[in-house]
Amino acid sequence: MRITDSIGSAAVGALRRAADETYYAGLAVRAGLVTPERPDRLARMGVAVLRSGMLGGLTAVAALRYRDRVAILDERGPVTFRELDDRSTALANAWRVRGLRDGEGVAILVRNHRGFHYAVFAAAKCGARIILLNTDFAGSALREVLAREGADLLVYDEEYAGRLAGYTAARGSYRAWVDTPAVDTIDNLIASGARTPPRKPTTAAAVVLLTSGTTGTPKGARRAEPTSLAPLGAILARVPLRARGVVECPAPLFHTLGFAHATLALGFGSTLVIRRRFDPQAVLDSLRRRRATALIVVPVMLRRMVDLGPKSSAAQDFSRLRVIFVAGSPLGADLCVRATEAFGPVLYNVYGSTEVAYATIATPADLAVEPGCVGTVVPSATVRILGDDDREVPNGRTGRIFVGNNYQFDGYTGGGDKARVGGLMSTGDVGHFDSAGRLFIDGRDDDMIISGGENVFPAEIEELLAAHPAVVEAAVFGVDDDRHGQRLRAVVVVRPGHTLTAEDVREHVRNRLARFKVPRDVVFVDELPRTPTGKVLVRVLRGLGGAGPVDEK
Repeated sequence: MRITDSIGSAAVGALRRAADETYYAGLAVRAGLVTPERPDRLARMGVAVLRSGMLGGLTAVAALRYRDRVAILDERGPVTFRELDDRSTALANAWRVRGLRDGEGVAILVRNHRGFHYAVFAAAKCGARIILLNTDFAGSALREVLAREGADLLVYDEEYAGRLAGYTAARGSYRAWVDTPAVDTIDNLIASGARTPPRKPTTAAAVVLLTSGTTGTPKGARRAEPTSLAPLGAILARVPLRARGVVECPAPLFHTLGFAHATLALGFGSTLVIRRRFDPQAVLDSLRRRRATALIVVPVMLRRMVDLGPKSSAAQDFSRLRVIFVAGSPLGADLCVRATEAFGPVLYNVYGSTEVAYATIATPADLAVEPGCVGTVVPSATVRILGDDDREVPNGRTGRIFVGNNYQFDGYTGGGDKARVGGLMSTGDVGHFDSAGRLFIDGRDDDMIISGGENVFPAEIEELLAAHPAVVEAAVFGVDDDRHGQRLRAVVVVRPGHTLTAEDVREHVRNRLARFKVPRDVVFVDELPRTPTGKVLVRVLRGLGGAGPVDEK
């Protein structure tokens, strides 16, 4: 009976998997990803994937499908899909000649430009571990990560040479962007490399994405090549991305958000518009000039674009813009409303993490009703709100957020994992569902402070301060207090042309929230220190003094 039950369960699981994959394939058809192809081309695409894996074979598939359409547009001009495949192949062969072996680590420290693509896809064709380094890392953090992750070959932009002083990679170090011609560049390797397909590696390519590192040295998160259409289906079920578009991507490509869309653009046959440094006015101008169909940003970038005001965008035509895909850090209700007023109902707020991938997506319809939400659960994912006893809590009650899907990370490269309960993984956040199934993020589970016996989540106060007309942005967190155990500190950026005092800040909160939620410390700064993906570096802010503390009567 048990054997029969086991066989029956396996059959049901297989049928469910087949139904899910059929649904995801249907979404891909609707998006224009599936089109009729000649049998010989289909065969060549299959051979490319069999030889180089899903990631390594992606450029060959795109070259066969989209040929001389522009794949990348950066400050040096266009790169076609054929050129991208040809050059990444040449680079892979050149690295093979210089001793790169299957499964070795290729570390990449570059800004948003064509060199990122060349290095990533060449490494994938060699079956390498691809280590995407944060360009904001200090020299000590870089060397620590490079040693921990086992970087055998290094690709870097010339501007980072000083941070890498003294570091030697066994298979060589090569510059991806230089201002003057040099010998040790990937361009020279590409020029010398063979254009014949690289030999098939014995190991599958793997990507190591690094966590944001807001509280210490970033951890490496391993992610294997997907074996399902579920990650694609999770996006297409909510977001109207379409093939052969123009995607403006100022989000850093080394981050989960940027990397995902760099690979999606290849599959979609879309032109990816990138530049090495973010300039909000340049992005606005490019959206109009390129007639972009999608914009990929982190919230702090979107805020800087919106803050330019109506004069900067009054003459801009954003009629082709169907999607603003925003993720990486909290969007917030105030910015959501302002961005919708500036660009129209095209905002898609995505919640997830490097570890759990996609969990929920808020569509324009969701945000019109609840601009502070992160939307409903995407297909193929499960999201549960659990209490301290690991039991699910009812809608409306705050608890720890746990996510389940089949495309989560494989664990940290240095050992360790996220907390798991019943097959679900913790995101590290706390939140709640409303009655309509929309998720709200109430803060980080380690951000909650206990002040005078009361539980306080700083995100609620940050959201309130961000809506103040004199405030650009604010960060709120707890600091040690001899009397209360902990007290709240607010660090505020004042909008140009406005004045604000510490008591103004306290009064604004006092009039709208409970007394124990009023910040006793208030600090004013010109800008909040952030990671490149927009997360506030609280460890830096903790070192600042405060205009307080002040006792609340």
